[in-house]
Amino acid sequence: MTTEAVLVVGAALFGIGVFGALSQQSFVMLMMGIELMINGSLLVLVAMWARAAGGSPDGQMLAIVFMTVMAVEMSLGFALITGVYRVRRADITEKLRKLKG
Repeated sequence: MTTEAVLVVGAALFGIGVFGALSQQSFVMLMMGIELMINGSLLVLVAMWARAAGGSPDGQMLAIVFMTVMAVEMSLGFALITGVYRVRRADITEKLRKLKG
């Protein structure tokens, strides 16, 4: 697969993620859109690293570290969403007017 094809796929993932994050009101769909944006940018990062470094595995290791951080971030995000739902019974962003109180 050529670098240009990988860049197109990464841009498509990022674009779908932006659309998903901006058009949805559900917290879960919002986080899925953010996850797609991060995955698209990570794919482009790895493709550029492979092109610049000549196939060095350092970029792949950096991608694995980023994926680990993303997994921790998403688990914390879902824990916060679950906490908000239990307290406020709000499952979409429109139901939350303010977060304190």
